[in-house]
Amino acid sequence: MTTHRSFEDLVAEGAAVPTEGWDFSWFEGRASEARPSWGYARSAGERLAGAGAALDIQTGGGEVLDFVLRRAEPARPLLVAATEGWPPNVAKATALLRPRGAVVVAAPDDAPLPFADEAFDLVLSRHPVRPHWTEIARVLRPGGTYFAQHVGPASVFELVEYFLGPQPPQVRRARDPRRERAEAEAAGLEVAGLRAERLRMEFHDIAAVVHFLRKVVWMVPGFTVEAYEGRLRALHERIEREGPFVAHSARHLFDVRKPAR
Repeated sequence: MTTHRSFEDLVAEGAAVPTEGWDFSWFEGRASEARPSWGYARSAGERLAGAGAALDIQTGGGEVLDFVLRRAEPARPLLVAATEGWPPNVAKATALLRPRGAVVVAAPDDAPLPFADEAFDLVLSRHPVRPHWTEIARVLRPGGTYFAQHVGPASVFELVEYFLGPQPPQVRRARDPRRERAEAEAAGLEVAGLRAERLRMEFHDIAAVVHFLRKVVWMVPGFTVEAYEGRLRALHERIEREGPFVAHSARHLFDVRKPAR
């Protein structure tokens, strides 16, 4: 944990750290988040080992899929593809996953999946912006599985509402797993399992807050250090005086099947 550094130094550091990909190792020692009990990446590796063709939706920088592929060796699928919508992440994921034989396809997060009907027997995703259930159902083969960890409602809203103020109920209820379950079933899928947990997070310095809000851009849309300098300075002083800023993330795990013919 960094101590006894000025507000200006810490903010400058948080503003300078690259944000590409989903590698969160920079936060070690200055922010923490408890992990869900189900161990998504480990479990996904076990699923991948039994698949013939697999797709990872919104792969980010490919870090999670890379771990999952290593867990599945030597029984990995013959075909592995991934989609990603942010150009810097497309480049990073391609460099990381190409040596493992995975194809990365640039595709906007809200666009139809660029694959044929019934192309995959396993679809994975970790923290998709929004699950497009009709597209997931379309690309899954009969009997295939969608296995994914989603962000849940009001995730890290202690931090969000510190900067934006109280959010309306419809915003706090977004990403509700019960609603997502109903949408999956409406697309013709069967939900075999659904688990949800809320997990403690701690931010130990203001650099971690700045980097987090730059990296996870939908938390405080349009966040810049300049726009929120006053709130950042007040939070820095609070952390110095009282200790880590505590928030809670929300996660849920979907195990979804496409009915066999």
